Amino acid sequence: DGDLEKMVNKTLLLTYSYLLIYILLSSGVILYNKWVLSPKYFNFPLPITLTMIHMGFSGLVAFLLIRVFKVVSPVKMTFEIYVTCVVPISAFFASSLWFGNTAYLHISVAFIQMLKALMPVATFIMAVVCGTDKARCDVFLNMLLVSVGVVVSSYGEINFNIIGTVYQVTGIFAEALRLVLTQVLLQKKGLTLNPVTSLYYIAPCSFVFLSLPWYVLEKPSIEVSQIQFNFWIFFSNALCALALNFSIFLVIGRTGAVTIRVAGVLKDWILIALSTVIFPESTITGLNIIGYAIALCGVVMYNYIKIKDVKAAQPITDSLPDRITKDWKAKSSSDGESPRGIELIDEEAPLITSRLSHIGRTQLGTHTAV
Repeated sequence: DGDLEKMVNKTLLLTYSYLLIYILLSSGVILYNKWVLSPKYFNFPLPITLTMIHMGFSGLVAFLLIRVFKVVSPVKMTFEIYVTCVVPISAFFASSLWFGNTAYLHISVAFIQMLKALMPVATFIMAVVCGTDKARCDVFLNMLLVSVGVVVSSYGEINFNIIGTVYQVTGIFAEALRLVLTQVLLQKKGLTLNPVTSLYYIAPCSFVFLSLPWYVLEKPSIEVSQIQFNFWIFFSNALCALALNFSIFLVIGRTGAVTIRVAGVLKDWILIALSTVIFPESTITGLNIIGYAIALCGVVMYNYIKIKDVKAAQPITDSLPDRITKDWKAKSSSDGESPRGIELIDEEAPLITSRLSHIGRTQLGTHTAV
């Protein structure tokens, strides 16, 4: 029993450590991207170029891990699955990153986080359109509450910019469609991608998609002499984005959907507070806070409904200590090896993809537009 108690405490400590790392990395990547792109700071106002650097770096690391060092085994990928699943998912993934990063040029980090409360609304709409979810009155009322909160928050935004808002909302809907497509296409094919294999297949494809708008929109304005290109800035920025991708995988593997949702909401508040300190120009008004609080009430109620649905479909679910105990006993009695990590139960996966966008990238990672 003493060993078991130590095992439970150690696992819980590790879980909270992963959550802390996720919150720090997620906040750090967003603030770092804003600093790099902002004309007032590093002054690299080329969001597509920055996203392509991230995609290229992520794809290269995944290639090295799979093909060169053989740390991760590749999945069985046919041409048909690649064309029908990977290509459309990559297209919407590239779009969500492009639009999300472009929004940094026009609106504050705090306001971007407030707009991201629309993520469950967008996901629900796309799921209903694609036929993976049914239109329900209780969910619709929650979505209405979230939308009203975001509208109030937008009304209270001092530096409201229509272009930045349109970019961010478009990015949110592209991400929502990507999440629904991931669920529909990959799950139907029985294909599961971990962060490394997903980067291996999706990052290069997203890079190709991004090269088209880059050629039209950013290449003509790029003059090498004018670009302040600092290798270490871009390398560390891409490395942070990659680390965030892996931290999300670790968090998902060790916690349930409820914990991830709570961590996500906590991260949003921390990020809003931090952004006002780091970027003094992003002022928050009382109306901003009231609107965001209303939107979060809708998000929390939506989460509660989805969790209740899961419990109704799967009445017997284990708590975290129970899962550790069961796992520990199973391993001890079978082959005497050390206990393995707690795995996320399958029915929680759809919940994760319907939280805010930074949690939604379960299988494809969160490179830039978190």
